[in-house]
Amino acid sequence: MKSRIKSSTINRIAFIGNYSPRQCGIATFTTDLCEAIATQFPGTTCIALPVNDVETGYAYPPRVRFELIEKDINSYHRAADFLNINDVDMVCMQFEYGIFGGKAGSHIISLLRELRMPIVTTLHTILKNPNPDQKRVLEEVAALSDRLVVMSELGSEFLQSIYKVTPEKIDIIPHGIPDVPFVDPSFNKDLFGVEGKTVLLSFGLLSASKGIETVISAMPEIVARYPDSVYIIVGATHPHVIQHEGETYRLSLQWLAQQKGVESNVIFYNRFVSLEELVEFISAADIYITPYLNEAQITSGTLAYTLGAGKAVISTPYWYAQEMLSDGRGVLVPFRDHEALAKQVINLLDNEAERHAMRKRAYMFGRAMIWSKVAQRYMESFERARSERRHYIPPGFTAKALDKHNGELPPLKLDHLDHLTDYTGIFQHALFTVPNYSHGYTTDDNARALLVSILLDKLGNRKSIGLASRYLAFLGFAFNDQTKRFRNFMNYQRNWLEDKGSDDSHGRSLWALGTVLNHSNAMALKGMASWLFEQTLPAILLTTSPRAWAFALIGIYEYLQKFGGDRRISQVRDELAGRLLILYQNNYSEEWRWYEKELTYCNASLPHALIICGKSIPNKAMTDAGLESLNWLADLQRADAGHFVPIGSNGFYKKGGEKARFDQQPVEAQAMVSACLEAFRITEDKRWNREARSAFEWFLGRNDLNLSVYDPTTGGCRDGLHSDRLNENQGSESTLAYLQSLLELRLSEHSQLFMEAKSK
Repeated sequence: MKSRIKSSTINRIAFIGNYSPRQCGIATFTTDLCEAIATQFPGTTCIALPVNDVETGYAYPPRVRFELIEKDINSYHRAADFLNINDVDMVCMQFEYGIFGGKAGSHIISLLRELRMPIVTTLHTILKNPNPDQKRVLEEVAALSDRLVVMSELGSEFLQSIYKVTPEKIDIIPHGIPDVPFVDPSFNKDLFGVEGKTVLLSFGLLSASKGIETVISAMPEIVARYPDSVYIIVGATHPHVIQHEGETYRLSLQWLAQQKGVESNVIFYNRFVSLEELVEFISAADIYITPYLNEAQITSGTLAYTLGAGKAVISTPYWYAQEMLSDGRGVLVPFRDHEALAKQVINLLDNEAERHAMRKRAYMFGRAMIWSKVAQRYMESFERARSERRHYIPPGFTAKALDKHNGELPPLKLDHLDHLTDYTGIFQHALFTVPNYSHGYTTDDNARALLVSILLDKLGNRKSIGLASRYLAFLGFAFNDQTKRFRNFMNYQRNWLEDKGSDDSHGRSLWALGTVLNHSNAMALKGMASWLFEQTLPAILLTTSPRAWAFALIGIYEYLQKFGGDRRISQVRDELAGRLLILYQNNYSEEWRWYEKELTYCNASLPHALIICGKSIPNKAMTDAGLESLNWLADLQRADAGHFVPIGSNGFYKKGGEKARFDQQPVEAQAMVSACLEAFRITEDKRWNREARSAFEWFLGRNDLNLSVYDPTTGGCRDGLHSDRLNENQGSESTLAYLQSLLELRLSEHSQLFMEAKSK
């Protein structure tokens, strides 16, 4: 069949998605689409970039030019570089949450953001009730894509109503199918030794969601009416199911067939078959059955294949089946209802004329779905995307004045964090870059490390869960069941040096635990964090440190983002926030807009806590006080030359006294970054984004000595800035302060880029 597009301006297309010989539906689809376009448009070069879920990869064909590693976010950045320098005109991506790394497949966003060419994304899953991560990821993928391809009208409706995608951006293109003749089922039955029998067929990678047990349960009634019936189940068990569960599901189906007395009527073909074999199996089927258990399926390659081959189809009413089998092209039966299924199979076998009329309607409908026509439709979508982007300047190449464009953030380097961490937790201090065993560990630092590991997880770093588990275990060990407090200091021999730690270490632990509960998807971590949070929260009310209250309030804010209806936690928040507000009001004057008579350490955490409490309670007086005090602190910590100068720890700053210029500590820069980013999120005032950047640049050398406190060779951070030199020790507090600041800025930038892309 000749293409309607005789030639194309698109010379080189890259297909991102799983690829054969990997055994999954996305791999089959990507391979078939790539080959169909290469066949229909011989002047266009098609290359593929598959995602590997195993370290060894797969024996890919020559069309595969670059392999991504599912859980390695750096491979996604490298893939973007590869595409940008290899004259690729168009990227066609297959999106499915489960094939990309990160939360809800978020790693792929890192790749899409860096691409310079148009992107057309095919959506294989569109959820009606996504969780927040799934919704955010799909919205960002949609925003970064020039066009979106869906395979059904319902998919288009979901995109518009749930994900707020404009209809002009959506192309409805059916799932492609092989071009096969309309043949009598008896023609190929001898290939499988079932000549003279009535063949019922299901195929696809086997997993518990496929509902095969429903058909087996229906077989006794079917066999009673048609004794020569056989049910053929074609397909290997899904590789991920094999990895985690083995063949438990297949064995349960075999036992069920024996229990029902139909073991001689059920045939398992336990192999991932080629397209040629699959076509032969389909052609031999009298009735094809898809007994899936869940309605939330927006497409199905197996249903598309059999519909296009002109088969009589019985299916459960998942979304795609409802649409494809309407107008008499198939029959729907309720989920898990083997009696209704048996009745419909018998009805179709009893009424041959009706069955063949259904087959013909299905076959004629499928003519528009053959791969040659689908390839044409995709090329039309590619051409539209290219045309619409013709005058578009990619974000990375937009000329911006310096006040509109932030400098690049340093690359993430975790070498020193790994170096400081052993099987117990993170060491407190280092001599230069060498862990100092004599000072052991602290809960304070392990809480910081836990928080950093959760931020790493949000960015999809594959080390994050292992690190988080180790630091959370330390907090669990630090908990003293007698005092309901965390101990803080532990020596290298793992002996606790106290029964009750500092107020600040208690508050900082609550901050970390709240962050786990809001952002981690690891249920084991959340279970332990929830227990610790509940056990230790009441004790914060007995503390006297305003900074401990502030740390705890940030953790409570994180917790309530996920569990907003928890009245007891809200009451603790209201009490602590009220205390901070009273402190501010009692110490306030025109020249001293602060909570105490002295500025000491982690100063910005106090306004940070009031700002978020004012937002969440809501309480305008708290928000105003938080922003006012943060503004005063920002002005106070700005040098005449414009750079960030934190209050020094060598004397701090008492009201009416002199500000200590040195020693400047990394935790002050981190506290300022965190507070200013929160102020920016709440007010959308870009001034706060600039303040956060200024504080972060202190790490990089924009400071009094013009020396980089951050060490790019180790990924660590020096312990401070003296009046004449750096403190060359790289302990955990300083290194974690730097990492927390970097990660929070990266997450903020990602959020801003998403909002900018979404608004276009």
